[in-house]
Amino acid sequence: MSSIPPTPPHFEIPIVVAPEDIDDMEHVNNVVYLRWVQDVALAHWKAYATPEMLRDLGWVAARHELDYLRAAVLGDQVVARTWVGAIDSRRFERLTEIVRASDGVVLARGRTLWLMVSRLTGRISRISDELRALFADAAASAVEGEGAVSGA
Repeated sequence: MSSIPPTPPHFEIPIVVAPEDIDDMEHVNNVVYLRWVQDVALAHWKAYATPEMLRDLGWVAARHELDYLRAAVLGDQVVARTWVGAIDSRRFERLTEIVRASDGVVLARGRTLWLMVSRLTGRISRISDELRALFADAAASAVEGEGAVSGA
């Protein structure tokens, strides 16, 4: 397998709220927040997984939890920030915050449980020791206020 780079405590991507993100209440639709949770998770995975992992493995969500705290509106610049929580043999917990860039206000918080899937068989796979090691440092040190790496 390829050499694995260290994973930072937080991984983030910038997002600008677009017209198609707005609902009839003139703020970002709840479904869009969920899309951002998935977008940052996938960007993090692609940034740190080995080429072999990307080729052979994928993820499916088993559970999403989202807490909507404040509204984002058209033109807002936000940051989707993610880090890894608990990892066991089958489940991978990922935590996410959506933060308004201008003032640092947390707009939403999410928790997702992901299951690994073999792209070869389409079946749920065990999370390997190598994959755990890839994200172990991030899971152990995911403390609010620590450094972040941008996916943009």
